This record gives sequence, C-alpha cells and structure tokens, in this order.
Amino acid sequence: MDLIEQHRLSLDQWRRTVESVGPQDWHAPTPCSEWNVRDLVNHVVGEDRWTGPLMEGRTIADVGDALDGDLLGADPKVSARAAADEAETVVAERLPADPVVHLSYGDEKAAEYVAQLVADHLIHSWDLAAAVGAGRELDPGLVDEVARWWADREHLYRSGGMVADRPDVTADSPQDRLLVAGGRDPSWSAG
Repeated sequence: MDLIEQHRLSLDQWRRTVESVGPQDWHAPTPCSEWNVRDLVNHVVGEDRWTGPLMEGRTIADVGDALDGDLLGADPKVSARAAADEAETVVAERLPADPVVHLSYGDEKAAEYVAQLVADHLIHSWDLAAAVGAGRELDPGLVDEVARWWADREHLYRSGGMVADRPDVTADSPQDRLLVAGGRDPSWSAG
C-alpha cells in the first residue's frame, strides 16, 4: 500500500471515530493522560492544519502562532472533518514530489513526515475510540504498515519523550503489539 493510500485510510479511520463522539464525551479522559477528548481532537486537528503549510515548504516560524490554541470552535466535528479533508488533499498533491518539510527538529523528507502523520492518526483514532466507547478495531493493513515503520523509530520517539513507556501487558494481536509499542495499554478504560 503506498503512502498516499495509508494517509487516506488513516484519515478515514480518524474521521469515522470523530463522528462517534457524543455531546457528553468532549471532556472525558483519554489514554493520553494529559488530554481529554476535546484536547486530543484539537491536537490532531492541529496536525492536519499544519500539514498544508509544511508540505508547501513553509517553516514553523512562517506560520507563527496562527495554529495555536483552540482550533475546534463551536463545532469540533466540522472542524475535524475540514482539517482532515484539507490534509488529505495537500498530501495527495504534494507527496509525489517528496519535498523537504521544515519540522521542529529539522528538515525532513515529506515521505517521513507523512508516515509520522499516518501513525499518529491511527494511534489517536484508537485513543479516541477507547475514550468514547466506540469500536477500537483499527485497519489491519494499516496496523501492519505502521508497525513496520515504527519498529525502527520507537526508541527515538521514546527517548525524545514523545510516547510513554511500554506498559507491562500481554499483547497477542498485531494491533495490541502496536499499541503497546506506542505506550498504550490495549485494555485501557476510562472507568
């Protein structure tokens, strides 16, 4: 599966999961202990809103604080869909040229950046589903793709404080192994 397709599928998973959020869920806890549901969705919307400027060659300094704070407004679901749609379009248009993107840690090839986005959307789809009691099943093909990509990068993300330590739990399925590698307990529950 090519990276544009992976990105599209990860966004599809994310959009479906956002649609499952009920009005009572926005302040519920998530597996990301520092975020509630609204914070988690705002984080991913922020990533999606950054995708366009970064894929177009802009720097973090160019964008400044325009994408800081609450990006969800009065209708978080509409904001999440719109941001995901914009990100999907720009990745499909720009990724074939594999431009350099200017990230916080330095310059990176667009393919690596998009692979990061795929992983983040997939894992955060699970986080959101777990938080709101939606279906937690992730696309198995996408799980395999992300697991292959993640295997060589897990130590970098963990040493940089980007993911929690691996929980000491049994992980029998490919999805559970990926979640554990990403610092999640597959049996996490808000209650």
